[in-house]
Amino acid sequence: MSRSIHRRTFLTGATAVAFTAALPATAARAAGVRLGTAFTLPGERVYPEGIALDPRTGAAYVGSYANGAVYRAVPGSRAAEVFLPAGADGRNTANGLKVDRAGRLWVIDSTAGVDVYDLRDRSLIARFTVPADGPHLVNDLVITADGTAYVTDSLTPVIYRVTPADVARGGLATLVPRHDLSGVLAPHPSDAFTLNGIVADPAGRHLYVVDMTGGDLYRVAVATGAVRRVTLIGGDLTHGDGLELAHGRLWAAQNASNTLSRWRLSADGASARLERRFTDSALQVPTTLVRAHGRLLVVRSQFDKGGPMGPGVPEEPFTVAWVDGI
Repeated sequence: MSRSIHRRTFLTGATAVAFTAALPATAARAAGVRLGTAFTLPGERVYPEGIALDPRTGAAYVGSYANGAVYRAVPGSRAAEVFLPAGADGRNTANGLKVDRAGRLWVIDSTAGVDVYDLRDRSLIARFTVPADGPHLVNDLVITADGTAYVTDSLTPVIYRVTPADVARGGLATLVPRHDLSGVLAPHPSDAFTLNGIVADPAGRHLYVVDMTGGDLYRVAVATGAVRRVTLIGGDLTHGDGLELAHGRLWAAQNASNTLSRWRLSADGASARLERRFTDSALQVPTTLVRAHGRLLVVRSQFDKGGPMGPGVPEEPFTVAWVDGI
């Protein structure tokens, strides 16, 4: 049995629970959309949060928000196995995950920082801790074409940067804020989560980050730090969590509303038009997603069932879903 999960909500107060409970048992499924279980996760009360794909092997890595474990599912497997055990290296959570081109696994511990592992021998290469000033909740990350990682903080509206040179030095270091969005975010309660999912364009010139409380998307110029709110046409990104960007299309997991959405970015990245929205309670509070071979792999967190968004008993085993048609 995993340790208890801290109960800070992913929205404000009890709003997340109320919103999810208000959804019908099975929302109308969009035409042409299919959904099923890709693979299961071992253990009780796992509450998965993040997912990453290894581009070299196709293996999927999933992190537990409840205990810091990381699981691996190899292609063709219907069940993941433990890759890094619960509490490994003192880690309490494992939410944002990425695998870089050098064969390293990046794992976020939300209240502590970021761990970087060598996938070959599972050794901890480097650890980047949150600054001493608080509060902080590091949440998600993206790795750009040059190997630089950018990390969001949901309680302090900054994006941290970790360079390849920082990783090469190894050992212990502190995350350094690179971009500050405090002057552009919409007003929100002081205890609300803001910055969450983050992606980058293929060249690594711009970052796109979602404000899950405000429902906005922001574009950040890597070189200058200039921030622009992206005009969203046809909807918003309230409850926006994990993002995926490919070929000018942006996919978003919108957790408390049990929704996946697909957007078309304009050529200049200044606007995004909603192309498709899929809402279904079978998504079980989706926290993030990745796209592989034309389908989405979606993490079913079940945060509303005894997790950080509400009381109750989760359905076990926990699973990662596949979704076609969005």
